[in-house]
Amino acid sequence: MPRFWLMKSEPDEASVDDFAAAPRQTLPWTGVRNYQARNFMRDDMRIGDGVLFYHSSCAEPGIVGLARISSAPVPDATQFDPASVYFDPKATAEQPRWVQIDVTLERKTRLLPLGEMRAAPALATMRVLARGNRLSITPVTPHEWQAVRRLLGA
Repeated sequence: MPRFWLMKSEPDEASVDDFAAAPRQTLPWTGVRNYQARNFMRDDMRIGDGVLFYHSSCAEPGIVGLARISSAPVPDATQFDPASVYFDPKATAEQPRWVQIDVTLERKTRLLPLGEMRAAPALATMRVLARGNRLSITPVTPHEWQAVRRLLGA
């Protein structure tokens, strides 16, 4: 049974346009340094799961694309690179702490801003709308997935 996720990225780090320009419209999802988000990637995400791609920390945050998980988790190479902002000196090749997955853009959408999401009763329990939610990856229910697709006209 497919699962659904909302994945946040700052547009200056990885934007929907970066996905669209990437080979096969696929980018590695690296740099996750929150254990709960890592556990979602490592333990729960499966190839084919649906993704609501969300721009955060920008002038107008919101959903900007539909994507799919396109690989199984593997160790995130940035944890081993001392030149990377995501370097983790406690991580080793024998015991990596962080994982990455590949995400493939299915299509860019119109911006579905937070205000419009908050105004939709069907999204009232969506985790990204909860006060204090800072996770970069959150599960989305099948009901929320369908409601977002209807709002986007997808």
